[in-house]
Amino acid sequence: MKIIKKNVFEGLVDELIENDEREIIGVQSKDSKYVFDRLEKAEGLELDYDVTILPPKKYFMPQRETLVEYETREGLEMEPVNEVIPRIIIGIHPYDLEAIKQMDKVFADSPKDSNYLEKRENSVLIGVNMQQTSDWSFAGSMGTATVDDGYDLMLTDLGKKYAVEIGSSKGSDLLEKISEDVRDASPEEIDKVEKAKEEIKDEFDKELDFSPQKLPSLLADTYDQDDFWEENAEDCYSCGTCNIVCPTCYCFDVQDFSDISLEEGERMRQWDGCMLEAFAEVAGGENFREERAERYRHRYMRKGRYLYNRFGDIACVGCGRCSSQCVPDIADPTDIFNKLWRGKDE
Repeated sequence: MKIIKKNVFEGLVDELIENDEREIIGVQSKDSKYVFDRLEKAEGLELDYDVTILPPKKYFMPQRETLVEYETREGLEMEPVNEVIPRIIIGIHPYDLEAIKQMDKVFADSPKDSNYLEKRENSVLIGVNMQQTSDWSFAGSMGTATVDDGYDLMLTDLGKKYAVEIGSSKGSDLLEKISEDVRDASPEEIDKVEKAKEEIKDEFDKELDFSPQKLPSLLADTYDQDDFWEENAEDCYSCGTCNIVCPTCYCFDVQDFSDISLEEGERMRQWDGCMLEAFAEVAGGENFREERAERYRHRYMRKGRYLYNRFGDIACVGCGRCSSQCVPDIADPTDIFNKLWRGKDE
């Protein structure tokens, strides 16, 4: 663990913005909300935020991207496309780092997704331990309020200085730029960091009534409780907002767009969501989840059971974005999971 003064860190960020070829991304405030966006100056960084509107996954899996460009003038010619912008992303909370780790595993699974993986490989992740928690977050219950890996550098605010944990050679190379201004942390400073990590776990207003490791079996046992899913989905708008803001949702739709001449075009993918009515519709008009309650149930099954069965991860990191953005307020995972838990023996 290293120690760096805040003004020195800000100087490093300004130097990177000025001289580094990579795009420098950081958390910034916009209209009382927080977003990941391109930094113009280090003073724009907001590292004591609660939660951003969208997770940083948008830099590895853009909302919309071209996969293939093609021409038909002299027979069909297709060329893969992957716009990779090397980036340094500053201010990622532990739950989002955990979500990125899960996404890495998904996109590295066969068949590998080079569009995601190349963007990920060309990114440096600088995390920050939380000082504030969202009213909707339950990361403490999910074990994602702190992380031990998944970052290149991890910052902890210690007043006028940061404690910095180095997670990779990429992170170490960054600190080399200011090596004369970096020192080893003292035992007392290390204790302060560990204390801060423990204290943040108790700062969440929302929590599960049980261990998240029990979610797969709980959801398996309650899959057929149709009345429960219909009742809780009754006010759902099927807008898909909960999918869009989720850091572990990765579903996408692929479409071809041809030029008016029909001689050239591109194949694009864009974010999609299982809560949208047309998501499970196939050729011929058949829809495998036509009813709203079926889609609502699927979302929770995916988070707590389906992806766990395939990858070993509970695909909910407790960020609370889905809850905070849901207009009818029926997307809170703690509400649904706790209701299922309390009613499992009835």
